[in-house]
Amino acid sequence: MEPSFVSPLSGWGRFPVEECRVFRPERTASIAEILESGGEPTYIARGVGRSYGDASLNGGAGVISFERLNRFLDFDAETGVLDAEAGATLAEILEIFLPRGFFLPVTPGTKFVTLGGAIAHDVHGKNHHRVGSISNFVESFRLQTPGGEILECSPRKNADIFDATVGGAGLTGFLRSARLRLVPVETAHVLVDFQKCPDLESAVAAMDESDHLYEYSVAWIDCLARGSALGRSVLMRANPAKRTDLRNGARDPLALPRRGGRVLPFDFPGGLLNPWTVGAFNTLFYAVHRTAPRQLADIDKFFYPLDSIKHWNRMYGGRGFVQYQVAFPPETGRAALANLLDRVSASGRASFLGVLKRFGAASRGLLSFPFPGYTLALDIPVSNGLVDFLRDLDRLVLDHGGRLYLAKDAATTASTFAAMYPRLREFREIKARLDPENKLSSSQARRLGIVEG
Repeated sequence: MEPSFVSPLSGWGRFPVEECRVFRPERTASIAEILESGGEPTYIARGVGRSYGDASLNGGAGVISFERLNRFLDFDAETGVLDAEAGATLAEILEIFLPRGFFLPVTPGTKFVTLGGAIAHDVHGKNHHRVGSISNFVESFRLQTPGGEILECSPRKNADIFDATVGGAGLTGFLRSARLRLVPVETAHVLVDFQKCPDLESAVAAMDESDHLYEYSVAWIDCLARGSALGRSVLMRANPAKRTDLRNGARDPLALPRRGGRVLPFDFPGGLLNPWTVGAFNTLFYAVHRTAPRQLADIDKFFYPLDSIKHWNRMYGGRGFVQYQVAFPPETGRAALANLLDRVSASGRASFLGVLKRFGAASRGLLSFPFPGYTLALDIPVSNGLVDFLRDLDRLVLDHGGRLYLAKDAATTASTFAAMYPRLREFREIKARLDPENKLSSSQARRLGIVEG
C-alpha cells in the first residue's frame, strides 16, 4: 500500500485550506492499489496545486498527487505529438521541446501546471479567439476509471467520455497519460503591439475590430478606475516572431534569456494590498506604458510574467485571495463588464490583477468554461464579507448570461452553478456510469452539487 500523510492543502489562492489525506504514488499502476484499499471514502487527483479554489481539495478524504507521475513516453517530431504522463508540467514540456522548435498550442498564465490539470480544466490562453481551448489539441488520453478500467478516449473513440473529462475537474477518472499536439515555432519570442485605451469601451472596441490580426491578445485592466476612466486598459497583442525579426547577434533563436529567480520569502502584512496601494500601482502601470508596435518579448516575459517570482501568492497575505473569473456573451458583454467593474471599484476590494480577453468558439467539453464573448479575471484578497460579495457578483453574472470558471471558483452555490452550466445533467449521467460508487469527489464538487455531499 502506498504511504500517505494528512496535510492541510489549499489551491494557489490559499483559500480555503482543508485537511486531506495525501497519496504520492511513483507509478500510475499504484492508483488502482490506492482505490482498492478503501482507506478513504472518496478521492480526487491533484497536480501541483495551481487551481485557485477547492477543485483539488477533498476535505476529510483522499487526494492523489500526480507530481511524481511526470514521465515523457513518446514524441513524434514530424507531427509534434507528445505522449506524456498527466503529472508532467507545461514548464517541463517547454524545457525539453522549445529548444527543438515546438511550443504549447494553448497555455494559461503560468507554466507551472500539469498536463492532466490543464485537460481537466480545459485551459484557455491568450489565443482562444483564434484556436480555442487545449482540448482542441488533445489527440487522445488514457483514463482510469474508479473501477480500474483503462479507457482510450479521443474525439472519435469514447467521445462522450472525452467530452465529460475535458473541463470535468477530475471527476470522471484519473488521467494516466495524454497525447498533445505541440505547434512549431521559429523562435522563443513574440512581437507585441502595445495599445493604451483610456476606458473600457475603447478597449473592447479595439479588441473586436482587430484581434483577428493577432495570434495572442490580452489586456491589463485597471479595476479601480472610475468615472470616465472606468476600465482603462493596456492592450498587449502579439504574433510569433520569426528568425528575421530577432536582433543581429542572437546566437540561438529558440533560447530563453537567463534570469535569476526571485522569491517572495514571506507573507505581506494583511491589508497591504488596499485601494490606495493598488490604485497607486495601477496609475503607475498605466502611465509608464505607451502605445508602441512590434516590441520584441521572449515567451517567458509575455506569457508568464508572474512565474519569475516564486511564491508570488504571498503578496496577498496569510488569508489568501480569490481569483474571480467570468465570461459574458457578446450581446451583453460590454454592459456586464462595465457593471461588474463599477461594482468592484465601488466596493473598495482592491484587485491587484485584472485581465481581459476575448473568447472564440466554445469547446466540446460538457463543463468547459469558455464560450464566444469576453472574459475578465480579478484577484481579490480575502477579507470579511468576501463570500457574500462574490455571491452578489454571481447574481450580476447570471443576469447577463455569464458563467464562472471551475478552476478559479471558491465561493459560488450549487444553484448558481447549475444555472450557468446547462449541460450539467449530461455530465452527471456519464459520471454515474463511470463511477457508480461515487468514489471520485472533491470539496468543490460537493459544494456545487456536481456530486452528492
